[in-house]
Amino acid sequence: QVQLVESGGGSVQAGDSLRLSCAASGRTFRTYAMGWFRQVPGKEREFVAAISRNGGSTYYADSVKGRFTISRDNAKNTVYLQMNSLKPDDTAIYYCAVTLSVPATNSPAYNYWGQGTQVTVSS
Repeated sequence: QVQLVESGGGSVQAGDSLRLSCAASGRTFRTYAMGWFRQVPGKEREFVAAISRNGGSTYYADSVKGRFTISRDNAKNTVYLQMNSLKPDDTAIYYCAVTLSVPATNSPAYNYWGQGTQVTVSS
């Protein structure tokens, strides 16, 4: 069992930045690929970014490429999502997730999920 706790969400203006953190329990964090997803009420959960076990490979949705950066610190059991140049369309609940397989862009590939953190971007 893996427990994930997200933090760092909030309300900001368009153009601002936020950094989300996701702390994971367990000693095997370095063996997990990680992902960030987001969801707006009434819509499907949307892939945002993913990172391989050692951080050497990263993947992004086209909508965030060039603005968001995913990273991880295996010594701290934490994955981050640096979000720059935020837009109102980025408003959503952001979830981090663990996959026991390779990094993926589809949510069914992920085995454990955090509770989410709200990001609100106003114009």
